[in-house]
Amino acid sequence: MAVKIRLMRVGKKKQPTYRVVVADGRSPRDGRFIEILGQYAPRQEPSAVTVDTDRAVHWLQRGAQPTEPVAKLLGVAGVWDAYEAATGRPAAAKPKPKAARPKAAKPAEAAAPAGDAPGADADGEEAGG
Repeated sequence: MAVKIRLMRVGKKKQPTYRVVVADGRSPRDGRFIEILGQYAPRQEPSAVTVDTDRAVHWLQRGAQPTEPVAKLLGVAGVWDAYEAATGRPAAAKPKPKAARPKAAKPAEAAAPAGDAPGADADGEEAGG
C-alpha cells in the first residue's frame, strides 16, 4: 500500500480550505483517508497552516510520501526540521521540484542520417526523372 500525505479539499464553493491527511495513494482526493494531520487555509491573510508535527514525523518515518504542495507546507510548519532531528539524517523523502524534461527528437529526424537529403537516392542523383 503506497501511503501519501496530501491535501483534501473541504469548504464551500470558491472558498477552499484543505485538510492535510494521510491516505492510500489509490483512494480519491476527497475520499477515504487514514488520519488527519492538520489544516491549511490559503484564503486567510496570512495563510494559516497547522500540522501535528509528531504524527507527521511518525508517518514520514514509516515511508509516507508527501505531495509537492504538502512538502512545502511541512517545511513552513517545521516538520522537516523535526524529522531531521528525530532521525539524525537529512530528509531524503523531501521531494525536489520537477525539472522540465528535454523534448525527444521526432521519429522521422531520428531515422534519417544527417548527410542524406530527402529527395536523393543512393547514387546521389535526384529522384525527379
